Amino acid sequence: MIIFLYGQDTYRSRQKLNEIIEHYKKIHKSGLNLKYLDLKEGNFQDFQNEIQSVSMFAEKKLIVLKDTLGNKNFIEDFLKNSKKLIESKDVILFYENGEPPKNKFVGFLKKYGKSQEFALLEGEKLKNWIIKEFENYKAPYQVKIEPGALELLINYVGNNLWQMENEIKKLVNYTNGQRIKMKDVELLVKPKIETDIFKTIDAIASKNKMQALELIHKHLEKGDTPLYLLSMINFQFRNLLIIKDLIQKYHSPYVLSRATNFHPYIIKKSYSLAQKFTIQELKKIYQKIFKVDFDIKTGKVEPGVALDLLIAGI
Repeated sequence: MIIFLYGQDTYRSRQKLNEIIEHYKKIHKSGLNLKYLDLKEGNFQDFQNEIQSVSMFAEKKLIVLKDTLGNKNFIEDFLKNSKKLIESKDVILFYENGEPPKNKFVGFLKKYGKSQEFALLEGEKLKNWIIKEFENYKAPYQVKIEPGALELLINYVGNNLWQMENEIKKLVNYTNGQRIKMKDVELLVKPKIETDIFKTIDAIASKNKMQALELIHKHLEKGDTPLYLLSMINFQFRNLLIIKDLIQKYHSPYVLSRATNFHPYIIKKSYSLAQKFTIQELKKIYQKIFKVDFDIKTGKVEPGVALDLLIAGI
């Protein structure tokens, strides 16, 4: 049997890998037939030795292979012996970080193996994951988070689930079972890139597209994904549109905290930026963001290219 786990969300893919390994250990108590091979250094012969070795126990083997896609020699040898490996009673598990290339080997794994992709969580899927993590936290009580606090937490952390797990632990331990509020998130969670996103929007408002693109590419170089950056830009422009509409209706910044569930920090930052746009400009930008998001999710354009085009077209 062949299993193929891959995707940009390494937190959930790692969880699935550990789940498979733990299930194997429960069934096969000796643990002697659980093998790990790092293909950055290993070769097909190492793998073949593990497959062909005779076990002292009548157990299936579980062989976990990491970083296979960069090893061309291994891939060539594997495909040459693919028929035997498809029919193998042992479990051959390929674990890869990130999005795999579209090639013959990956196509083979998806066709003949049980493959599962772990894409980065966005929107409602991300919210639901966080809510469940709070509720399933191993504590003598079930922890809840307020909707406004949930929005702020996502705004601060994004879809980095490794960091999100740590922030959830901090918040649960700090609140001691009480409902988590926005003030708790503001106190304990350090915003990841919020300040720079405000700088990016300020650069857009000042018609300085070059600076906006430079700021965006700094985050891409650090490892932030285009979809995460787009979600942050979308979140901020949505806030700007809401606040701009309220300013036009009431002509006063003092009603904003009563009319919205926004934290005072967000209102303060957004209020000054909203003055730099007309309501029509904000609506057009928000529509462009929606279209770019749709184009990415339907595969019409690559996320990185779409982000550049969005900034250049605003």
